[in-house]
Amino acid sequence: MRTTIIWAHLFLLISIVLSAPKSKVARFNVASYNLRMDTPRDSLDSWEHRKDMVNGLIRFHDFDIFGTQEGFHHQITDIIKPGDYAYTGVGRDDGKDAGEHSAIIYKKNKFLVLDKGDFWFSETPEIPGKGWDAICCNRICSWAKFKDIISGKEFYFFNVHYDHQGKEARKQSSILLMKKIRKIAAGYPVICTGDFNATPDSEPIKIINENGLLNDSYKVTLQPPYGTTGTSNSFNIFAKMKNRIDYIWISKEFTVNKYGVLNDVQYGHFPSDHFPVMINVSF
Repeated sequence: MRTTIIWAHLFLLISIVLSAPKSKVARFNVASYNLRMDTPRDSLDSWEHRKDMVNGLIRFHDFDIFGTQEGFHHQITDIIKPGDYAYTGVGRDDGKDAGEHSAIIYKKNKFLVLDKGDFWFSETPEIPGKGWDAICCNRICSWAKFKDIISGKEFYFFNVHYDHQGKEARKQSSILLMKKIRKIAAGYPVICTGDFNATPDSEPIKIINENGLLNDSYKVTLQPPYGTTGTSNSFNIFAKMKNRIDYIWISKEFTVNKYGVLNDVQYGHFPSDHFPVMINVSF
């Protein structure tokens, strides 16, 4: 009788353990990649010559989710054509397909999009347009709320491209970005990627650092940063590559296991005039 009771208790204990919810850690690779727009003036460095290198790099380094800058609609389409990735984001010129995108590309079998949106870096962020002292271009941020399918964890992803000329535009873009992230993400974990056209000692980057919401992944990686400090190369193998202008920011919920600037080059040619920045995170 006593033996039967002991076995009954043991069976109940095993059943409880097996049926208890399991805490799963989400772990994936995040990247920021300025693709370089498709322009005939790049000659042998045009998109037609580079797109296979870009696709190969993305898949060899196993990007799970990444923000892109400068890519036109057909460039984004070339990346997702094999069928393993999808994207969200709109063209900066009309809020549809026209102009460069700050698209977010993600593995379809790994993430679900729960919500999405876009805003422009200007005094009227809900409509396409230039802001402050920007002269050249409209600048856009695309964002989405994602769910990691395996772990069930949810997070927001913002992707930006700041103006390359307007000093005030870059400053105000950081102020607007932090305001928008706090409002849209509303306490959820956040990843923010982008070409900020600003070095770590500049005002736009200091604004983000001092806000306290996001951490610079370069500074909090568990492993020492890999690759060059600089994130652009100007298609020049002899470039100094010291200026860090592409970033991945993360909120406190994420652990950055490793960080790298991927200096891939093939036969003297770069896949883009920027290097992709990649991190591995867990949360």
